[in-house]
Amino acid sequence: MTAIIDGPASSLFFPLPLQGRASLDRLVDFGVSQPMTAALAAAPSGAGVSWGIPFEIKDVIVIKDQPQSIPLNPLIARWLVFLHTSDVRPLPPGPGGIISPMRGEGQLAEHAADYILLYTDGSEARVAIRRRYQVGPFQRGWGENCFECVPQHKPAPQHAHHEQDGDPNWGVSQMRVLPWVDNGSWMNWLWAWENPYPEKTIAGLRFEPGAGVTIISAISAGNTATLPLRWQARRKACLRLPDGTAFQPELDREGLLKQVQLDLGQVISAALRPLYPAETWPETYNNQVPPVSANQVLLEYTAHPEACFHLAGGQVIPVAQLSQDRPDAALRPIAPATQPVRLRVVERASGKVVPVKLHVHGQWGEYLAPVDRHRILNPAWFEDYSVDFLHVNPTDWKCTHACTYINGETTLKLPQGKIYLEVSKGFEIRPLRKVVEVTPDTQEILLEVEKVLPWREQGWVTADTHVHFLSPISAMLEGSAEGVNVVNLLASQWGELMTNVGDFDGQTTWGSPEAGGDGEYLVRVGTENRQHVLGHISLLGYHGPIIAPMTTGGPDESAIGDPVEILLTEWARQCRAQGGLVVLPHFPRPRAEHAASIVSGEIDALEMTSWENLYGGLDPYSVSDWYRYLNCGYLVAAVGGTDKMDSATAVGTVRTYARIQPGLEFNYENWKAAVRRGETFVTYGPLLEFSVDGQPMGGRIMMPASGGTVDVEWQVSSVTVPVSRVELVINGAICQSVPVSTGDNRGHWPVKIDQSCWLGLLVRGHYPDKPEIIAAHSSPVMVNVQGSALLAAADAVTILDQIEGSLAYLDTVGTRAEDRVYKRMRLVLESSHRSLHNRLHQAGHYHEHTQGKDHPEHR
Repeated sequence: MTAIIDGPASSLFFPLPLQGRASLDRLVDFGVSQPMTAALAAAPSGAGVSWGIPFEIKDVIVIKDQPQSIPLNPLIARWLVFLHTSDVRPLPPGPGGIISPMRGEGQLAEHAADYILLYTDGSEARVAIRRRYQVGPFQRGWGENCFECVPQHKPAPQHAHHEQDGDPNWGVSQMRVLPWVDNGSWMNWLWAWENPYPEKTIAGLRFEPGAGVTIISAISAGNTATLPLRWQARRKACLRLPDGTAFQPELDREGLLKQVQLDLGQVISAALRPLYPAETWPETYNNQVPPVSANQVLLEYTAHPEACFHLAGGQVIPVAQLSQDRPDAALRPIAPATQPVRLRVVERASGKVVPVKLHVHGQWGEYLAPVDRHRILNPAWFEDYSVDFLHVNPTDWKCTHACTYINGETTLKLPQGKIYLEVSKGFEIRPLRKVVEVTPDTQEILLEVEKVLPWREQGWVTADTHVHFLSPISAMLEGSAEGVNVVNLLASQWGELMTNVGDFDGQTTWGSPEAGGDGEYLVRVGTENRQHVLGHISLLGYHGPIIAPMTTGGPDESAIGDPVEILLTEWARQCRAQGGLVVLPHFPRPRAEHAASIVSGEIDALEMTSWENLYGGLDPYSVSDWYRYLNCGYLVAAVGGTDKMDSATAVGTVRTYARIQPGLEFNYENWKAAVRRGETFVTYGPLLEFSVDGQPMGGRIMMPASGGTVDVEWQVSSVTVPVSRVELVINGAICQSVPVSTGDNRGHWPVKIDQSCWLGLLVRGHYPDKPEIIAAHSSPVMVNVQGSALLAAADAVTILDQIEGSLAYLDTVGTRAEDRVYKRMRLVLESSHRSLHNRLHQAGHYHEHTQGKDHPEHR
């Protein structure tokens, strides 16, 4: 094996020429154990660097039976660093298999050898080498650690799984530390011996054996004021790259960056510096993602006080120089975050501590996480289970804004000087951005948040209909911190992967009084049942056994070889039979069989989804597809769900507001009833009220054949997304549009009705630096004019096309289940198709079919 080179070498140390008497490939001749003999090919050799200390491994010294002396060129050094290891020392069992005395693997504290320094004046200095103190075994079991020596490879960072090429270990990669210590067949150990007489000249060394075999591979000498293997606590610095030089974040196999390394230390992490608006921080908006510098890199590092940074191009900068900050320096220090400060967030009106989403950064834009949260957030799918939120710019993933969730109190280690805080909690509490000066006397920071929109007091409760991968308790924290009253945590299957299945019991609503909570924030585990062509369906809050299979029809939703054995429509019927709520998630994709489910009346609501884009708003594609069904008279309520699967999406980024009827308490069952009733709106931030002739969202109005005039009333308010326009939508067309501004906006329109229709309220808005989006939308109010059918023929035909496509899939490429199952599913789809098809013919609308679907009525 070639020597280890785990970084640049410190100029403070130099390897000593070691006149060993054994080559590594001949150790078998010296009576080493069979396991050591088998591992010889893995033993490092040649010129290397370990922990920033250079070594030269040629022939080695085997300390076994006889003392050995080696001469050295006369030298003066404060430290000698030994690269050595020991052979295995078995633990022979006694009677009954009991080991006594029990030293543990590696024979803790057993005398392995004596090392003796020989000085030119004839004097000596001796030290006893004990196992698991100054030397460790060449192979060891986990947890049998050494106390005064370190493994041959210094600690090194690694990127998360999604940032690496090749096939890294998914679980271990989340630690962001390379697992050097317990890997490999051969382990050398570094032990630094402080010369007791550093003023004397060293002439040689003598080694005297104790128990077992000790092997010295190399020795290095040097001069540092303190132990060279002990690094200081973590620090931060800002590296300025030359103009026009792009930052290269990739790590090599040793965990090293190309542009900056440390010798007696390690660079832990590096990222482009976020450029937060320091001067206008309190006035900027919540969750705003900052741009990043083109050439300033924030570094985290740990190092010996006499370590040096090695920059690209050969520049060497001692760590000690960072104590003297110079604006023109390539490396500038960032104040260390070492002062423990307790942070509390309370509601202004009540003084009650409340869960919130929290962001804190220092004067260089460095993220300051609570002591029990991630410092480096991972936004990848199914890689991070912490209660964090990393807001990512969807057009430039280098630009991020890191947050975490707290229950209202937490401890942070902060730098002295200005820090910048952001606190938010949903859409009814005004987000807070504040600058605080941390002094040596700062022990606590108290922040007050203020509720300014009373929608909860008026009976409205919020929900996220679609969350994955969190535990129920984590979902409870994130939901309460985001002001989401109901979090629907969905178990599912992804190929051969099952998620949250163990959290499903068909009865528990976490946070309810029955489960020991206060009833204000609830988490319920349901399922998202999925088929990669026919579609997905969310089954919420049902009772009893899990509705399985959760996926069908093969990959990538189901396992390879799974037949198509159940339809979305059948899943929906089973959910309703078990008292559940049926939602079409991330509507309208996959765009197939849900058409039949809506036509058959099995769907309670359809879901608008954020797709990790805080600024994307409701997708016009999704809204337009929803309008097709409303235009044909199918009242399906609008709900909001994030489809959260990683920390790049916050619970409730887009959410449902549903109104509990007056006189009823808020609980999960009453929430389901409100969604079934259709008294809902979906929003990215603006809150609304909408009624037609006093009928709320989801209501129905019956009018005579002569029609009439209805009064549309609305109210819109927002403390997050600034609103810009309010629009009245009738049968998918915008019939009224008025500009509005942030604040409380109200209005009404008289609308003449002469045919059956639906009416809904659409709210547009945008941040000053972002495009306008559909920021909120009400569920509709349906108006039925006697003798006038609400049926848009062109839309109806597109719905029939979807159902026919689902039939075609069953008939052709879908993996066929047994014949009776196939026939049963086909009858379900044909029934839905016939229902809408007959309505078209009854209304006198001619329409074309796909091949094989023509019939006599067309001729």
